[in-house]
Order: sequence, then C-alpha cells, then structure tokens
Amino acid sequence: MTFREINSKMVEATVVPGRRLFSQRGAMLAYRGDVAFTPNIQGGQGGLMSMIGRRVAGEATPLMTVEGSGTVFFGHGGHHVHLIEMTGDTLYVEADRLLAFEGTLQQGTMFMGSQGGVMGLVRGQATGQGLFTTTLQGHGSVAVMAHGGVFEVPITPQRPVHVDPQAYVAHHGDVRNKLSTALGWREMVGRGSGEGFQLELSGNGTVYVQASEEKL
Repeated sequence: MTFREINSKMVEATVVPGRRLFSQRGAMLAYRGDVAFTPNIQGGQGGLMSMIGRRVAGEATPLMTVEGSGTVFFGHGGHHVHLIEMTGDTLYVEADRLLAFEGTLQQGTMFMGSQGGVMGLVRGQATGQGLFTTTLQGHGSVAVMAHGGVFEVPITPQRPVHVDPQAYVAHHGDVRNKLSTALGWREMVGRGSGEGFQLELSGNGTVYVQASEEKL
C-alpha cells in the first residue's frame, strides 16, 4: 500500500519515479525528497469526461498531480482519514471526501440519477450532496476524509443497509442505491436529511459511513 496511516488525521504517501499520485488541492501538509505538485486540469486518470463531470458537480478546484521521489504527508481541515485498498473493483465516493489516491486507479464520474432514478436527483437537490459521485476503478490505495471517523458496514443480499445521505462517504461492490423518504412532499420542504431521507444500499459489498452528518 502506498499510503500509511500516521494518526487518525494524517497519512504518509511514498512517491516513486514513474508512478503518480493525485490529491485534493490543499491536502499536502509536508513532504521530503524531490517531489513536484502540479494542478491536473484533466481530472486525474479519467480524462476530459472526468473533468467535465467534476465541473458540473461544482468542483472548481482541480486535483493535484504528485510526482517524483520522496514522502508526502496528507491531511485536510483536521478531518479524519480512512484508507481503502482497491483490488480491481469500483469505489463510489463523494468527491469532496476524496483526499488522495494512486495514479493506477482509473477515475470517472457517475450521475446519481443513473442508479437512483428521479430520487437520485432529489437526493442531490434536497440534501446538498452532489448529483455526481466520483468513481475509482482498479488496483491501488485511496485515502478518504470524514467527520468523526469512518466505520465499514457490510451489505448482503439478505440485509440491505440504510444510511443518512449526509453520513455517506463511499461504497464498493455489486450494490444498488435508492433514496427513500419517510415524509410526504410537503414535509420535505426545508429539510436536509436525518429522519426525512434514507439512502438504501442493497446487494453485496461495503458502505463507508462517517460518524457525523456534518458536511466537509
């Protein structure tokens, strides 16, 4: 694994020649060695379409490309950091919770409505979460951020998981997402998440949940 946890709010990344890392702008805390940081206007390994998806999702800040030889320490805003090791499948992660990831991973953008239908749109409009979710596919390490730490909840065909949309960080596996509400349309006006909305994840995989509903 390229990343190593220093404490709950900082990770160390090893940078080697010929292998790139990508990080959120402003995530570098310190580094040693011959390391270069440059803005990546192409949106990581996903190319132009990934960049367009990130812009439509409201992400005006490009990723940073990290190259060279040395060690970099990453963290952001005092948020808790959680490491995820990818082994060939796809990770779906809220873009603003993505701290850094290896360049071996292919980045893309998924429109939430493609899985959640109309309710996927409702999720983005009513909860303040993005309509687009970043995807990372392949083999490599990912560092994500959260409030109050992250816990992993297994999703099985017999036991779907219901998550507050604002507590959702990421998920992977053969999983479907669907937003449901316990309230009527009139009652939803002016509400964000909590008891009003539930993100139902069904199938087979894992969902990563932060220990707070606070936005990053």
